[in-house]
Amino acid sequence: MAKDYYETLGVPKNASKDEIKKAFRNLAHQYHPDKKGGDEKKFKEANEAYSVLSDDKKRAEYDSYGRVFSSASAGSGPAGFDGFSAQGGPASGWDFNFGEGFGNANFDFGDVNIGEIFGDFFGHSTGGSRRPRGHDISIDLEISFEESIFGVERKIFITKTGLCDLCRGSGAKPGVGEKTCSACNGKGKLHETRRSFLGSFTSVRACGTCRGAGKVPEEKCPQCRGLGVIRKESEIVVNIPSGISDGEVIRLAGAGEAVAGGAPGDLYAKIYVKKHSLFHKEGSNLVTDLKIKLSTALLGGEYNLKTLDGDIVVKVPVGVSFGEILRVRGKGVPLGRGGKRGDLLIRVKIELPAHLSKDTAELVKRLKEKGI
Repeated sequence: MAKDYYETLGVPKNASKDEIKKAFRNLAHQYHPDKKGGDEKKFKEANEAYSVLSDDKKRAEYDSYGRVFSSASAGSGPAGFDGFSAQGGPASGWDFNFGEGFGNANFDFGDVNIGEIFGDFFGHSTGGSRRPRGHDISIDLEISFEESIFGVERKIFITKTGLCDLCRGSGAKPGVGEKTCSACNGKGKLHETRRSFLGSFTSVRACGTCRGAGKVPEEKCPQCRGLGVIRKESEIVVNIPSGISDGEVIRLAGAGEAVAGGAPGDLYAKIYVKKHSLFHKEGSNLVTDLKIKLSTALLGGEYNLKTLDGDIVVKVPVGVSFGEILRVRGKGVPLGRGGKRGDLLIRVKIELPAHLSKDTAELVKRLKEKGI
């Protein structure tokens, strides 16, 4: 499950750099391991969240894909060709050594296996082969402003490659046994020898006939013809959280294209939020305008206001100014599972009459004479 760095620091998703920095400093001061009552685990989590959200590139990647692809740096560089050693400090996230030769260089960085890259490059065995992975899928979802505030569950139907319903991805006809793969003699992998100016190198590949299983069905599945996967329409449920912003991306792990003998890809849903005629979001708060008469601004009064939670009565204080903000607590964006919400901010706009009657003009003159 992807980490929510914004939740870790306790800031909204549109928080500024200063807000993120301030939140991290507070948490670092609270949980520092050297302090009495400190929490090393929470301190590290806060540090990890800050390292991503304080960096514009990393934050953009995290906001778009739910993960960071540029976290590893180049480190301190190679230490010479004798040992072919490349080691980085803790900040770089790299720690590996090629002194024993590329055959032992089998390191995994997310979806990229460094050992296999060098193995493919030099034609040398890295001690195994990668498990195949299905393609990712990207879709667009448009939701209303209300749905973006309170969250919504959307069911979508897409045509994609999925596991065969009849054989459940095995490629075999139900009830039929298996036999030893003749291509790899039941080993599940094939050895290939290549020649180069450095000599002969042997690589190990998963058998394409049995997909590394070492066995094949006696009779292929009639529905998928032994492939284990078919194109079909699938229903996918997308849970859109409350407070999501326009342009954010939701990642559904394993909801992408399926592949026989491997892991399915992911589905990325980019959210588009329709604009509302009355409200817009600022962090965890909702903002709207309230037009009042000049007399109400001077004498005070009450107004009925439509909100996303229904109608409320807004009390306008005596002598309110143009542009002044009236705050209604607990009527903003829901914050997590605790039931807490942001506030509703009402910006006062005073409507001035375009034309004055004689009587009204006389009253205004009197007010002017009294310095009002």
